[in-house]
Parts: sequence; structure tokens; C-alpha cells
Amino acid sequence: MSVRMPSNFGRSGAQESALDLLGHEILGEKAAALGRAGRRVDETLAKLRENDGDDGEHRARLLKDVAEAVHSYFIQRELCGLRKHDAVIREYNIPKAVLARLGAK
Repeated sequence: MSVRMPSNFGRSGAQESALDLLGHEILGEKAAALGRAGRRVDETLAKLRENDGDDGEHRARLLKDVAEAVHSYFIQRELCGLRKHDAVIREYNIPKAVLARLGAK
């Protein structure tokens, strides 16, 4: 003989669908934030590459900006459940000077 749990012990349909909608909204916001962070990496890397011949304080500032953008992007990727960044480093062709500022080897 099988026994079914009474329906009043589970979540109601309205509660379940509200949680599904909230979860869907959260996933959308995570994806949008990841996209914004990726665009910021693109923009800061482009500025760094435009000023490739520069040395000194201006280049140091650009390296810092790129490092902050990459760090933010990595954090957002991790919040989305993406833990391995090796492919991203190759895809964006992130300079070793930037990775050194992040403490990467």
C-alpha cells in the first residue's frame, strides 16, 4: 500500500510560481550584470591597447583600470557559478601585467 503526503504539507501552487518568477528575475539580473562587466573589460582593454607604447603613470593607471574590470568580471562569473577563468583569460587575451596585479600566476 502506498501512502501520499497530504497536499497541505507542501507549498501551494501560488507560492511555488512566485518563487519561480523571482528565481527567473534573479537569473536575468545576474546575466545582465555579467554582460555589463564583460563590456567594461572590453572597453578598458581597448584603451590599454590603444596606449600600448605609453609608459609611466598613465599606463599604470590603465593597468589598474583593466585589473579592476577583470576582477569585477571574475567575481560576477563566480556568482553565476562559473569558476574556471582560464578560457576567459585566453579569449580576452588579458596581458600578464594585468594578471600580476590580480595575484594570478
